Order: sequence, then C-alpha cells, then structure tokens
Amino acid sequence: MSWLDLLWPAFVAGLLVTATHAPLGIQVLARGIVFIDLAVAQIAGLGVVLAQWLGYEPHGVAVQAWALGAALAGALVLGWTERRWPQVQEAIIGVSFIVAANAAILLLAAQPRGAEHLQELLAGQILWVSPASLAWGAIATAAILALWLARGDRLGRTGFYLVFACAVTLSVQLVGLYLVFATLIVPALATHGMARRRLAACYALGVLGYAAGLGLSLAADLPAGPLVVCALALLGAALFAARLRRSY
Repeated sequence: MSWLDLLWPAFVAGLLVTATHAPLGIQVLARGIVFIDLAVAQIAGLGVVLAQWLGYEPHGVAVQAWALGAALAGALVLGWTERRWPQVQEAIIGVSFIVAANAAILLLAAQPRGAEHLQELLAGQILWVSPASLAWGAIATAAILALWLARGDRLGRTGFYLVFACAVTLSVQLVGLYLVFATLIVPALATHGMARRRLAACYALGVLGYAAGLGLSLAADLPAGPLVVCALALLGAALFAARLRRSY
C-alpha cells in the first residue's frame, strides 16, 4: 500500500468533517455553547457503546441508528434546557458530557476490548476510515450542507440542535471525538471577529490542518488524530496572532 492509498481516505474524511463543522462552529461560538459538541458527540458515542453492549455488530446499521437516536435525543433535551434555564446551559452541557462519558466507561468495563473501543471513540481511527464510510459520509454531508444553506438562519433553536446532532454523529464515527471538537471550535475561534470571508478562512484552516497533521503522521510515524488536532491548534494560533499584529 502506497502512502497515497493510506492518506487519501483520511484526508477526504477530514474535508467532510470540515465542510459541516466550519459553519456550525461559527454558530456555536456565537451562541456561547462551546462544549455542546463534546456533549452531543459523547452522547452519540454512548449510543454506539450501548448498541455494542447489546450485541449489535460494531459497524452495522443498527449501531449507527443507536448513535443517531442517542444524539438526537440528547440534542432535544439540551435544546429544551436552553429554553428553560439559559443562564446555566453551559453547566448543563458539561454535566451531560461527563455523565455520558462515565456511562460509556461503565458499559465498556465488562468488554474484553473495552479500553480499545474507548480509545477509538475519543481519538478515532482516521487512517483506517473505509471508502464505504466516505461514500455514506459524503451523501449525509451534502444533505446537511444543503439544509443549512437553504434554511440555516430559519431553523430556530430546536432545528439547529437537531442538525448539529446529525453532523456530530456522522463526524465522530469518521474521525473521533477529539478531532470533531477541534474542527468545530479551533477555526471559529481563530477567525473570531473577522468581518469578511470568515467562513472561507475557517475552511482553509481546516484543510491545511488536516493536510499538515496527516503529512506529519506519515513522516514521523506518530498517531494521526492527535497530530491533526495539534496542527489545527498551531495554525489557528498563528492566524489569530497575525490578525492581532495587523490590528495594531
């Protein structure tokens, strides 16, 4: 297997995640609910773990349905709590994340490969993403983007949470929870305050971050997911610093 055969599916997976998470990240930052991504992704992961605990095939349709169902249920609950108690929404999101994470740990504790499954959920296995997963991911990404471009500003609170849950469920299956959070927040944070071409800058940062991280992974023989996270963070910090220098 050549290096190109190994890297192109991972890079395409990164592009698919960036495609939906760049615009959603800007909205999440504007709404002040930064950690919703971790919470919904962890709830989706809990759905995956629960389905496996019940005996379903790890990569079957039933597991995907459990993941999506859990994420949608979590999104609906968080949407309701934002309406009911907006002043403590971030705290509720944090508690939701930690409860879902520890419930997953308890379910995985009895499984022979529990630690490995937990590692896959958090850091992902981006270098081993399958072409079949990419095909389904591309279809789902196109549908989410089409809905967002057509009605993004008219979805309302509940609609936003549901679209967000669908995007996160797809992404966490492709690249893992850490990369999902980094792709959502780092570009939006690095471009905070930009008046023009902000979304284009977010997309460029995501593409460069995945390309740099995957390239470094191949060169240094180190895990791809953590390197992409670090590459996104460093590139985001460099962009933010450059913008600060221009403003003075």
